[in-house]
Amino acid sequence: MRQSDEIVLKEPPRFPIWAIAVLLLASPAQLTARTVPEVAPFAAMPARPDFQIESATERHILDHVEPAAASGMTVFRFKPNRRILVLDFASLREQGRMLNRAAALVEKAGLPRDRLLNDAELDTAVRAAGDTVETFYYGHDYGAASLVRFFSLADRENIRLTDEEQALRRLLRREGWFGPHARAGLITVPRVSVDEEVTKRMRATILHHELSHGEYFTNPVYAAFVHRFWNQALTELERQRIRTHLRSLGYDSGQDDLMENEAQAYLMFTDDTAFFTPAMIGMSSGRLAELRSGFYRSMPAGWLRDSLGAALGVNKTAAAHP
Repeated sequence: MRQSDEIVLKEPPRFPIWAIAVLLLASPAQLTARTVPEVAPFAAMPARPDFQIESATERHILDHVEPAAASGMTVFRFKPNRRILVLDFASLREQGRMLNRAAALVEKAGLPRDRLLNDAELDTAVRAAGDTVETFYYGHDYGAASLVRFFSLADRENIRLTDEEQALRRLLRREGWFGPHARAGLITVPRVSVDEEVTKRMRATILHHELSHGEYFTNPVYAAFVHRFWNQALTELERQRIRTHLRSLGYDSGQDDLMENEAQAYLMFTDDTAFFTPAMIGMSSGRLAELRSGFYRSMPAGWLRDSLGAALGVNKTAAAHP
């Protein structure tokens, strides 16, 4: 997840809100037509002493504070969707050393999709983006298949992985991600004050944004719904401007799944103006409100819908129990 420089564009044509609901309303069978068949949850291996995983809500994770001298990461299993792992880092450098190479493979623009970068190539790519190890991303998100492929390529190409990447492999192996049909998601969040940029508000924004990615990776019904929203509720011009904006943030705009996943996270679940405003994609606040209302009314039931309802002020139960 990257912070944004505001880009103001002309507002695209409006798409009527009644049409959004019609287009997005579909049976579960229709929604899952584009996804892989439902599979039974994978079985995690017995716990290892080097990874203590705590089940936690979004609020619990947000409020988690380690002693000032603590290092390393804390691993949470997201209670509303146990297929999502959340890595809470005490150091942006440690986060970058664990996941920047994966980011380069999976979604960074202009970098190879068919091989891993070695250390020198990764350092060059980070510098070319105007970043450091710490700022390449403030939050990461990946589905199981992408990370399994990452480690497969590392083995095939004899890439010397960092200690942090090796620790990630151990965690995923422990969780059963290398088994057949594993469906899971991993997201990260930095702790407050790991650098001067990371405030409590920023941490909350990153966490909520990344959790929506976790739902997309792990819930085929939600992923199919997002696919319909991207292709049918948004206009072609809106999609084009979203791609342009995401490309400016360093995302590979040629990947449709990546674009729709980022679109739902930014448009629906990112309210901090340091990261997203509708003006950045040439959209009015009214149009965004219209899209959010239609998205909420038609999206699958569950924790993420409750969360959006609370933000919109239409779900009093969720609003009363954050």
